[in-house]
Amino acid sequence: MDATISLTVDGKRHALTVDTRTTVLDALRERLDVTNPKKGCDHGQCGACTVLLSDGDSDGDGAGGRRRVLSCLALAVAHDGDSITTAGGLAPEGELHPVAEAFLDHDAYQCGYCTPGQICSAVGVLDEIAAGHPSAASADLTGPATVDREEIAERMSGNLCRCAAYGNIVSAIAEVAR
Repeated sequence: MDATISLTVDGKRHALTVDTRTTVLDALRERLDVTNPKKGCDHGQCGACTVLLSDGDSDGDGAGGRRRVLSCLALAVAHDGDSITTAGGLAPEGELHPVAEAFLDHDAYQCGYCTPGQICSAVGVLDEIAAGHPSAASADLTGPATVDREEIAERMSGNLCRCAAYGNIVSAIAEVAR
């Protein structure tokens, strides 16, 4: 069964007809030719497909409802009308987002396959910390999170890097968090 949906991807609105079983990742890559979210494991275990999804500010977190999503597990029809930001849409054309800049400065990209998902996840982590959402590594669950290496590593634990650039990735995110 097909459904007609609309998605705003990196600021551009798209109307498309998809099979109701189509994931956000497949809609992005195969229908809209947005290829920076990568298909890694296709089971939600590696984070290479991480994007930021906005649904307005329905959850009242002040981040416009923007949250990290594993696009290989999200059905496109469930996000009809939502906005998706990929690593390519985080900054204006020709510019780098501060997180992407820090990844370059800290050599946190190695082969680069996981980098778009890592960058989107890192931006999501910084949004979560700014909104005061605790993690399993947060020492104080009632106050603002301390932005230390342990906190960043815990929050980024869903993103795998086959090149093992984790130390550099955490350093890059810590630099932006300062």
